[in-house]
Amino acid sequence: MLVGLFLCVLAVEVGLGVCEDTGNMTALQNTSGPPLLLVSFDGFRADYLKKFNFPNLQKFFFSDGVVVEQLTNVFVTKTFPNHYSIVTGLYAESHGMLASTMYDPVTKKNFSIANDSDPFWWNEATPIWVSAQKQGYKTAAAMWPGTDVPIHNMTSTYYLRYDSKVTFQERVGNLTKRLTEDETVKFAVLYWEEPDHAGHLYGPDNTTEMGKVLKDVDNLIGFLVDKLNQSGLWGKMNVIITSDHGMTQCSKDRLIHLDKCIDSANYTSVYLTPVAAIIPLTNATQVYNALKDCHPNMKAYLQAEIPDRFHYRDNERIQPIILVADEGWTIVQEESHLRLGDHGYDNALPSMHPFLTAHGPAFKKGYRMSSLNIVDIYPLMCHLLHMEKMPNNGSFYNSHCLLVDERCTDLPEVIGIVIGVLMVLTTLTGLFVLMKNRTPSSSRPFARLELQDDDDDDPLLGDSSKILQWTSRWNQICITFLADETDRIALWGKNCCWLLGSYLFFAKETRSWIVLGAMKKNLTKSYLFFI
Repeated sequence: MLVGLFLCVLAVEVGLGVCEDTGNMTALQNTSGPPLLLVSFDGFRADYLKKFNFPNLQKFFFSDGVVVEQLTNVFVTKTFPNHYSIVTGLYAESHGMLASTMYDPVTKKNFSIANDSDPFWWNEATPIWVSAQKQGYKTAAAMWPGTDVPIHNMTSTYYLRYDSKVTFQERVGNLTKRLTEDETVKFAVLYWEEPDHAGHLYGPDNTTEMGKVLKDVDNLIGFLVDKLNQSGLWGKMNVIITSDHGMTQCSKDRLIHLDKCIDSANYTSVYLTPVAAIIPLTNATQVYNALKDCHPNMKAYLQAEIPDRFHYRDNERIQPIILVADEGWTIVQEESHLRLGDHGYDNALPSMHPFLTAHGPAFKKGYRMSSLNIVDIYPLMCHLLHMEKMPNNGSFYNSHCLLVDERCTDLPEVIGIVIGVLMVLTTLTGLFVLMKNRTPSSSRPFARLELQDDDDDDPLLGDSSKILQWTSRWNQICITFLADETDRIALWGKNCCWLLGSYLFFAKETRSWIVLGAMKKNLTKSYLFFI
């Protein structure tokens, strides 16, 4: 129990937040909280932010909000899997939305973008709008994948059926109307097709054409902010802008012709490029052997051998053989259409990564984070809405530094403190045994540093005034010692001072407690622990 107490205090002091009681406030208990708007611009590659200018993003979000420079999305890096991961916090193998085209071997059903309204394909997970409505909120949606499908017998409260002809302005207008006219609408989602469409058409390396489209996207973001301002929502609601995937350049010089490796009569493909799902129609081993040696820029995996890091193996909708092309390569059959830009590749590739930015009362201003997982967005949104979250693959801790009310400590610092304290813990027992068993001597080299403490004092735990007084006094002794001595460890009486890297650890043994402290040498931070 004492060790658990020590770890709990350590976690709170360094900002891990694992010991706090959040109270699990439900939506019905917090209907007065700010609403949340989630916006996705399809195919917004993360490094577009470095290659092009976005004055509206810069002004309204980067300078006055937070930005995550890149998101690690889920495999395959396609639209439907990642949009469902954003709103469920699950990897594709867990939520079942594996690609934009699917085949279920049990029911013999087929899924496509044009045929996506069957709840069967969506019911393996519970998206956030369904959970929000079950917990007392209303929700609104404009074209976000799945919001018009009765998932677990429930669509979004207000939704627009998908129609690419509906303009961005109309979509925004519909949502702001719902948010202003019905104050119980606390969660809204908006989807826009660009810059994905242009990325496929021109390729991301065509900076002239992509520059035009991305300028239009930034103007749409400006329109969104203006509309929220006019509606009295800007600054009073939390807004997250993100994307599902990036884009990479393709060319006719990087084609993988399956027909040169195996007769098409021996297999059928559910989807083709850059990740192909293959169902053997003849001997499966022969089909696999022919495909695994087909091309040096393509890897073939049996379902059971798909790498763990893809989180793309344990679902019956994953076909017996998966082919994965290298970045920029396209898997084709005789009549395949070549795109100049494409996505769907390995999710470890930077070109496949999108970004995230956010603004609102919950978010810090001018804060930047280098990376985040796309599955971490879901627990973040649940936290913002004070919702009970469903089981998921994400972690709120990964994103908590984005928020105003969350203390944040850099991971290297946390690791350094934890390792240092654990090292002290493993050595203290032996050190104190040696000190207790040593022969008394009139000559004590560190006597000038000895505290005038009585070991019969009451334990310091729970008495903040004693803690502060004792810590201040002890800090000065450690500082004095380390400034005057060359040794890295000082022992005297039942006290210990230990210098480890840039951290100073100190300990005091009382009748029933060991009190540990840690601080940086520059005195910018200090921590106090009890065991």
